[in-house]
Amino acid sequence: MSKTLVIVESPAKAKTISKFLGRKYVVKASLGHVRDLPKSQFGVDVQNGFSPKYITIRGKGDTIKELRMAGKKAEQVLIASDPDREGEAIAWHLQNILDISSEKPCRIEFNEITKQAIQDAVKNPRVIDANRVNAQQARRILDRLVGYNLSPLLWRKIKKGLSAGRVQSVAVRLICDREEEIQSFNPEEYWTLTGSFVKDGCAPFEGKLFKYKGRKINVNSAEKIQELLDDLEGASYSVSKVVRREKSRKSALPFITSTLQQEASRKLNFTTRKTMLIAQQLYEGLDLGKEGTTGLVTYIRTDSTRVSETARDEAKNYIRERLGDQYVGRVTARPGGKGKVQDAHEAIRPTSINREPNLVKDFLTNDQFKLYKLIWSRFLASMMSPAIFDTTSVDISARDYLFRATGSVIKFPGFMKVYTEGRDDEEKDEEKQIPELNEGDSLIARSLTPKQHFTQPPPRYTEATLVKILEEKGIGRPSTYAPIVGTIIKRGYVVRDKKQLYPTELGTMVVDLLKKHFQDIIGVEFTAGMEEKLDSVEEGVLDWVQVLDRFYTPFSRTLLKAEEEIGHVQPADEVTEEICEQCGRNMVIKMGRYGKFLACPGFPECRSTKPLLEPTGVNCPRCTGELVARRSKKGRKFFGCSCYPECDFVTWDQPSQTKCPECGGLMLEKRSGKKIILSCINEKCSRSRVPAENQARRKRTIAEKRTAVGKTST
Repeated sequence: MSKTLVIVESPAKAKTISKFLGRKYVVKASLGHVRDLPKSQFGVDVQNGFSPKYITIRGKGDTIKELRMAGKKAEQVLIASDPDREGEAIAWHLQNILDISSEKPCRIEFNEITKQAIQDAVKNPRVIDANRVNAQQARRILDRLVGYNLSPLLWRKIKKGLSAGRVQSVAVRLICDREEEIQSFNPEEYWTLTGSFVKDGCAPFEGKLFKYKGRKINVNSAEKIQELLDDLEGASYSVSKVVRREKSRKSALPFITSTLQQEASRKLNFTTRKTMLIAQQLYEGLDLGKEGTTGLVTYIRTDSTRVSETARDEAKNYIRERLGDQYVGRVTARPGGKGKVQDAHEAIRPTSINREPNLVKDFLTNDQFKLYKLIWSRFLASMMSPAIFDTTSVDISARDYLFRATGSVIKFPGFMKVYTEGRDDEEKDEEKQIPELNEGDSLIARSLTPKQHFTQPPPRYTEATLVKILEEKGIGRPSTYAPIVGTIIKRGYVVRDKKQLYPTELGTMVVDLLKKHFQDIIGVEFTAGMEEKLDSVEEGVLDWVQVLDRFYTPFSRTLLKAEEEIGHVQPADEVTEEICEQCGRNMVIKMGRYGKFLACPGFPECRSTKPLLEPTGVNCPRCTGELVARRSKKGRKFFGCSCYPECDFVTWDQPSQTKCPECGGLMLEKRSGKKIILSCINEKCSRSRVPAENQARRKRTIAEKRTAVGKTST
């Protein structure tokens, strides 16, 4: 019996799809790309229309042989690589390897790996899209032109092993520019004045000083705030204005690749790489027992928030049956983001809203369950009605001063019954209730509390906020966000500490050199503009060879000029007080593959090295040594004894200088969401508590509430 050969990218996907298609189909995996540009050569003939030299990827010979044999036996070959540019290029390479005519419909696509989607796809093959292939080919060659020219320049001018890339260097620049902003930031002092007010028979509420003589007030010194307090001494307070209104809040849109990575970072503490790895597993399909193997979510590399009519109707019916008609939203098309959206695929959503997370929990790992629940909840919420709040704004007059109190309570939860979006900042919206007040009501000021503040510099990027800014500025595409972040960390240009991204000295040096001599290449606008040109190639508007030629001609001139102008840049070694035990010189800090270390400046005569230890000021619980910070081979910080290897005590958690109040033992800082909990290392003690400053704040809050209740009842 003649059969149809279906080629997918991964064995997991092949296993899932083969169960849907039956005996008439043979499903095999290409294991990703089978051909690519050579690693050891430039591989691009610049003089001959940027003609690429493709070779078989090492280790793929047996895979190609197996696919060719299967193709000869099959009546029809269908290539089902991922539905994006990269997948189209894989299909094109397979088409050439298997000698399939370019005019023959052999390409199939599907947005989700479900039985219906797969069966529909095999019935509707199409020819391979040459424009998509050209767009991917242009990107690949463009990255080769930049990387294989700039990287050797960095080797010659700074040191071997460095790399530069068209997109990765821009990402490092963003992080370096942000660090420069932070370091040059001059904090400015300002003060706020918060009043605690009460009306007879009502609970107290707070309002902040807002205006003086009708103008917004800015207080920037302790002397000025004291003048205000003196001026308000003995003042009477009354309600001058009350505004009540109903406010609605729409749900967040369903996930696209970037927003999924951001939210998984905020709520699940996943790295971008981990998020995409688990999302790929959910997309390719998992064994759900009696239901069999099926994909749980739709395609995970997308920049579109579009949702199919079928999925929308299914979600609305689910909401109506489980929650009621009042929770069904009137969903209309809403823009999904800034810049150009390819809109090639739907948003990331569950393949069936009826497949509730708890129903499949037993078949998933803990991380798979968490991510699936996040995707499921976000999509369901996006189909629900807005949340309704009753908001109140009260202006309180005292002489020439105006205080303002605002509060809101949920009138109807809407989508918030299922899901609320996370935030990048630490602050959360507080739900405050204002008592029933009317204009002219007299109030008593129980207290006026001044508080000193300082303006804060912009925060360092996290993986989530870096992906967000890359998306907003049009740098990269959904499939590139996770590799970009992973690459700049792996290269040693950036380190990640407590989720924040810091540029290394090496990263700053490389960016400074590139900014001086290749301003366009690592310019945000230039890189975003190049992405738009690649999109135009995919749409058939621009010719890919012309795009490359317009870039390479001025780039090659700049490259020659930089080669002449840049001298050898030697990173200045930081001299330490640590003395070399072999020759007595002061050791210097060097940057190695796994981070900084101490080395003797007398190299190569003296090859003495030592690990660079970051003291914590906390004694080791096992010996007389001190706990010091170190980094693992993957760059993750941990803490160990300075007497290693004699003492092998290690911990991932930050040691605290606070001793356990119960047994006097070492306490470690452990994160619980946004809070830091101090936990005793002594298992028999098992004491954990909130840090002293948080505990004191909590005690003050409780005391204030008790006082307020007492005064109100009086």
